[in-house]
This record gives sequence, structure tokens and C-alpha cells, in this order.
Amino acid sequence: MARQNRGDHYAVVGNPVAHSLSPKIHSEFARQTGEALSYEAIELPTDAFANGVAELQRRGFRGLNVTVPFKREAWELCHSMTPRAEVAGAVNTLTLQADGKIHGDNTDGVGLIRDLVNNLKINLCGRKVLILGAGGAARGALEPLLGMSPAKLTIANRNLDRARQLAQDFTSFGKIEAVAYTQLQCEGYHLIINATAAGLSNQVPPISAAVLDPAGVCYDMMYRLNAATAFVEWSVAQGVKQSHDGLGMLVEQAAEAFSLWRGMHPDTGQVMSMLRSS
Repeated sequence: MARQNRGDHYAVVGNPVAHSLSPKIHSEFARQTGEALSYEAIELPTDAFANGVAELQRRGFRGLNVTVPFKREAWELCHSMTPRAEVAGAVNTLTLQADGKIHGDNTDGVGLIRDLVNNLKINLCGRKVLILGAGGAARGALEPLLGMSPAKLTIANRNLDRARQLAQDFTSFGKIEAVAYTQLQCEGYHLIINATAAGLSNQVPPISAAVLDPAGVCYDMMYRLNAATAFVEWSVAQGVKQSHDGLGMLVEQAAEAFSLWRGMHPDTGQVMSMLRSS
């Protein structure tokens, strides 16, 4: 991929978005790679996403990361998209092309897998995996997780019908079990991924410790820089040896977006260390 002109403008858009670490992450990627670019956080009105993107494209922005609550709207706005974005039904990375077209991608799933496999050295092949939640975060993770050939993949959700629909949507990629939280058995899952937003209110999904494998791994897609998330705290209290938050996923998905835009992949380990120590 050809390198972009120097001085290109990028941003993360959402509502709210002031808390986003993306400007710090992409600025560090640019410093590492010698790319001269600007990256900022821009809050768009919840009822004016398409107009906001059009204005940023008119102003010459070359790419946007998209966060809540706009990932589905971004998917609908694209003129073209990658197969993984098509399957996910959500877009978190927009490339704003010179001809006015918009190309979409979803880097969340690859960010999760790279953190689990490359950074944390977790083997998913032949393992039992449980995903908590059936919203957009879970949807973006299913295809890449199934691609790692787990022995079993279960979606647990408060609303069983929603879990069943999500499982049905991905039947072409592999077998998925859908259950309500109250139906979870004492499986001893090797990997449990919290894809809910319960942590925003310092809560954890209503699951029993009996589903845990003490030698397994608990992973929260949410993160905190200077404290453990509620789900990580809970899993540690249950005796799980490996508990991780989603900062690595955040950085890895950002690196994939940076690579799509600039044609080079930055050093994510250095950025994660910088964020943890800040």
C-alpha cells in the first residue's frame, strides 16, 4: 500500500468520546513510524452521524475510527467494506477516499485475537470458550474466535432470544450454543470473555463461579488503566490464575486501523507499556 501524503488528518468519532485513548495511541504510532499526521477525538451528535462524517470528509480527513454508539450507522454508510465488517454488521474503521466514497472495516475481532494469541499466548484450538453478552462487541468477536477452532463456543446472555439470534447469524462459521445466564452448566470453560457493558456500572454478569476453570483465563473487553475492572476483580476473587482486561485489544485494533491507513504495522507492546505506566 502506498504511503499517504504527510500531514493527513484522522480522528475517532463517538458520543461521548472525550475519554478516548485513541489520540494518544495513534500519536505514539505516528512517532514510532515517522508518519506526520494528526489525530483527534471528535464528538458527533447522536442524530447527525452521517452529516458529521460528510463534513469531516469535506474538510479533508482521510480516516476515522468509530466508537459507540455509531458502529452500526458506520456500517450502513459505507459504499464498500471488508468481508469481516460485512459479517460483523458493524464498522469501526472508515477510510475516506478521494473520490468521495467511504470504505469500511472492523478491526475489533482481529484486535481481540492478536491480544489473546500473540500477546497473552492463549491457545484457543480445542478449548471451550464462553462469551458473556450478545451485543455488538460479541458479534464482532464471533467469526475470528470460531476461526481459531475452539472445541465449543457458548454465548450466554440475559435475553435468551437475542443470544439465539446471534448464534443463528453465525451458523455458517461454526456451531454456537446459546443459553441464558441461568442455564449455564458447570462446564469449566477454558476462556471466558466478558463482552457486556456491565463494567460501566461496576457490575459483573450474573454467572456462577462454577462455570470457571481455575486454570483457565478470564478476559474483559473493557479496561481500566490504573485499576482492575469489575470482571477482572471478580475472576481473581474466584481463584482464576489468568485475568486480563481489554487494553491490549484496544491497542491491537488501533494498530490494525493504522496499518490499513498508513501501510505499516506499529509496535503495540511499547504502546501498551506506555499506557500502563502513564
